[in-house]
Amino acid sequence: MATSNYPFTHQGQGLLLQVSEPSRKIIFMACIALCLSPLVSPAIALLMGLIIAQCTGHPYLHLNHKATHILLQFSVVGLGFGMNVHSALQAGKEGILFTVASISCTLISGYLMGKWLGIEKKTSYLISAGTAICGGSAIAAISPVIKAEEKQISVALGCVFILNSVALFIFPVIGHHLHLSQSQFGLWCAIAIHDTSSVVGAASKYGPHALEVATTVKLARALWIIPVAFLSTFIFNNKSKKISVPYFIGLFVLAMITNTYIHAVAGISHYMVAAAKAGLTLTLFLIGAGLSRQVLAAVGLKPMIQAIVLWIAISGSALYAVMHLA
Repeated sequence: MATSNYPFTHQGQGLLLQVSEPSRKIIFMACIALCLSPLVSPAIALLMGLIIAQCTGHPYLHLNHKATHILLQFSVVGLGFGMNVHSALQAGKEGILFTVASISCTLISGYLMGKWLGIEKKTSYLISAGTAICGGSAIAAISPVIKAEEKQISVALGCVFILNSVALFIFPVIGHHLHLSQSQFGLWCAIAIHDTSSVVGAASKYGPHALEVATTVKLARALWIIPVAFLSTFIFNNKSKKISVPYFIGLFVLAMITNTYIHAVAGISHYMVAAAKAGLTLTLFLIGAGLSRQVLAAVGLKPMIQAIVLWIAISGSALYAVMHLA
């Protein structure tokens, strides 16, 4: 877009403030620099991104999805260098029953609710899968399998990212109010928050053990993309598409193993974890910056109702389970 001193409409972002193109880029790069510093928490980074999206616009919106995808994977692998295999296995065992039950119930409830509300089948299915497994990653993996259209994918992603933004702010507040232990909070986050980025952001704010539990359980949960994607090929009668396997989870496990058993790696792991946390903070800023007015407006009332009801149901039931059953 050419430089202009007049109010402009950036494609896909709606009417924004009167800011020249070079100024937009300077503001955006300054926010990135802040996110890479210790001064900005994940929640503040997300808020900064939302403000940028509504006020000046994302000057590199066409690169945003790819950048957040790569940064999130890098950050998750880096966090593995701060974790121990033995404690991670214990956390995984604690979360597996909750994971199986919540994924099954969410997919079934989502199907019934989508039918009741009259939501288009593929859109409803993507919202349900994103809520049940791991947000945007599940939607990205399953959408080609069911041959979803761009509009259907955008609506599902919009619902997920909006609720992720809310969760990042309210979950730590609720956890402290209810005096949840770090283990309880980490497990609750991993089950009830959609995207890995927001799970890690909320858990890291709560405490180091909460972060370890949340990351391990969430990544174990993400592996359910594979069986759910296989199931999707039969539900939508499409057996020709390849299923995307989340390979970065294997790298996360490898990072945990090296940190646990290789002393030289353990000595420098705190630098890798610090870089990973900075990458996560930047990821959340970019996610917020991608939530333009058009994205928010395109979601629609019925899909948003489905997403909110499913999210409240899974959050409430998971909270009860970790407080009374875990």
